[in-house]
Amino acid sequence: MRRIMLAGAALLLLAGCSTLQRKDNLRDQTLEGYGAALRWGDFQSAWQYVDPVVRAAHPLTDQQKALYNTVSVAEYDASGPRATGPDTVEQTARIGLIVKSSQSVYSVLDHQTWHWDAKDKHWWLESGLPDINPRR
Repeated sequence: MRRIMLAGAALLLLAGCSTLQRKDNLRDQTLEGYGAALRWGDFQSAWQYVDPVVRAAHPLTDQQKALYNTVSVAEYDASGPRATGPDTVEQTARIGLIVKSSQSVYSVLDHQTWHWDAKDKHWWLESGLPDINPRR
């Protein structure tokens, strides 16, 4: 009986580890996909990584869309992710941008907060798309 209980406990532990591993793999795939969308300057695809609740509450304005169309992405370099809770990670990305009309270059820091949606088994960006307004 003791062996059966130990075997059952071991199986539960392995199942839990497998679930955590899958969650981490999905996180890494999501962050890589988002980074790839930004590297290609595809802000519309990157927008799909934003939490649907955030998208509904804060839709992109025509002015924001126009601003995203004025730049090309030259660099996207993310550091992280860093766990800030059991279902939340943060990472910071340095994004190098080129203004299409003037070819001037500037960079912004994007502080991202991601959360795990256990119901849909999906990682969502809570912090929205990066603010790419050049700092003057």
